[in-house]
Amino acid sequence: MNTNEKIAKLRELMQNAQISAFIIPSADPHQSEYFADHFKSRMWLSGFTGSVGTVVVTGDKAGLWVDGRYFIQAERQIAGTQIDLHKILPGEPSPFEWLALELPAGSNVALNGKLFSVNQLKEMEKAFKAKNLQIQTNHDFVAAIWDDCPPLPQSPIFIHDLKYAGKSRTEKITELRAAYQARGAQAYILSSLDDIAWLLNIRAGDVPNNPVCISYCLVTDSRCIFFVDPVQVNPQVWAEMEQDQIELAGYEDIVKEVALLPRESTVFLDPGRINIWLYQAIPDWVDVIEDLDITTLMKSVKNPTEQEGTRQSQIRDCAALVKAFIWIGQNKDSGTLSEWQVAQKLAECRSKMALFVDTSFSSIIAYRANAAMMHYTPTDAESTTIGPEGFLLLDSGGNYYDGTTDITRTIPMGPITAEERHDFTLTLKAYMALERFHFLEGSSGSNLDIIARRVMWDEGLDYKCGTGHGIGYCLNVHEGPQRFRPDNHAPLKEGMLISDEPGVYKEGKHGIRTENILLVVKAEKTEAGQFFKFEPVTFFPIEIDALDLEMLDQGEKDWLNNYHTQTYAKLSPLLNDEEKAWLKHKTRSV
Repeated sequence: MNTNEKIAKLRELMQNAQISAFIIPSADPHQSEYFADHFKSRMWLSGFTGSVGTVVVTGDKAGLWVDGRYFIQAERQIAGTQIDLHKILPGEPSPFEWLALELPAGSNVALNGKLFSVNQLKEMEKAFKAKNLQIQTNHDFVAAIWDDCPPLPQSPIFIHDLKYAGKSRTEKITELRAAYQARGAQAYILSSLDDIAWLLNIRAGDVPNNPVCISYCLVTDSRCIFFVDPVQVNPQVWAEMEQDQIELAGYEDIVKEVALLPRESTVFLDPGRINIWLYQAIPDWVDVIEDLDITTLMKSVKNPTEQEGTRQSQIRDCAALVKAFIWIGQNKDSGTLSEWQVAQKLAECRSKMALFVDTSFSSIIAYRANAAMMHYTPTDAESTTIGPEGFLLLDSGGNYYDGTTDITRTIPMGPITAEERHDFTLTLKAYMALERFHFLEGSSGSNLDIIARRVMWDEGLDYKCGTGHGIGYCLNVHEGPQRFRPDNHAPLKEGMLISDEPGVYKEGKHGIRTENILLVVKAEKTEAGQFFKFEPVTFFPIEIDALDLEMLDQGEKDWLNNYHTQTYAKLSPLLNDEEKAWLKHKTRSV
């Protein structure tokens, strides 16, 4: 079936059930950013392959809502279908607000309650109130027509050893109990997959590039229950869990345990991560405290072992990139080198490094105009051949037992235009402005986002995404609560990891991004309070040949020379003579 045929089948089911609209999100039951193919119903129905988007189908209309990262990609991928593109922009209606405008009063709106959070339900109820639209949360119409839906994954769980984790699961559970008890709760429901993996010191492979397993966890004052498919738990893992008094139960048995919570008890949960299906299983006699997951805050601050592991994994990762970039240089004039081949080479070089687990996301390898699509990812079937001019953008990363990496470099494949050179230099200036900035304790991503973005704004440019994101530790490449975004108010704390990645994106021309990972560390303390600064943990050359040096002041040139000196010192011990010579040239002084 093509997209229009799928929508026609969906409407038949809606009509039979007297449903006026059906909402298909980009989500799994855990509100994960990335998730298993089993849950990619929005992608299957619409043909849009971006990671974020919402489809709404009514009796006579269909729409896809995406943010600025996907405007170009979505428009191309839904062309020829009856789906209309809705750009998420200030002043434009959200999917829920659009339905309130479109549907007659009292209409029934259906959804799969396992794929929507409690917060989303509240948002829906607010948008639908004036029209008295009725929400039905027990429908999964897509499953009824998706005959070849992939099964739920069953990857084996493995232990993330204490020598890498730096803190045992019993220590973490004890700290978690103290934290929720201090808030007046006696139980804690955890749905976030990376939080569960962190809490229990386990990893798996249920989600591509995210070493997690599909599961739930319930912690009470006397029990810790891990809800997962038992096929995924081998005897060694089982024995270690039992030793630490972790109970095992089936994945969806969580609703049975939650229904047994005692009277006059209080449970803590994150309404942004708990789905409607699970929330509705909580008895009426149980009080609920709703707030950001405590574990999200705990795991965002890396302990000393995690900090040092991150430094070491970043060095090995960048050494792997040296080998890959040399290979690119040797093959760039062949006339046959493709984006997909470059992505495969990056993965191959990383896989040979010590403690490698997997790539941390699908590599964004984008030549020239393709890079204007921020999240463009080549495939074996759809990949552009790289020519002898213009820029190639490479955004990639790896998961290692001792860290997670994410790095972007933009490199010239031959002659570049004056505009490309200017935009490349501007991007580096924006990066440096933020990385070199000192900030007072309590500052958040919303305070600091402007430091990089101002460099762009001064020239009438902007990028339709955040400036940076938190990063996990042998976990998800995107991690909260910290982010450089205008709307992020989580304070930056010592030990947090965050990316710095401003860029210039011009449709039909080019996309340019420079990205390193930064560690928040203490700086000076004055009568004004404690200040913090950023320690870069990513060390890889910036393309000097692509810079307009006249645009850099002496302080920026000094920063670049110092960064390149450190880069050579850190990476050269892992390289052979040919690779050292390449790196020496790339890190020469300006």
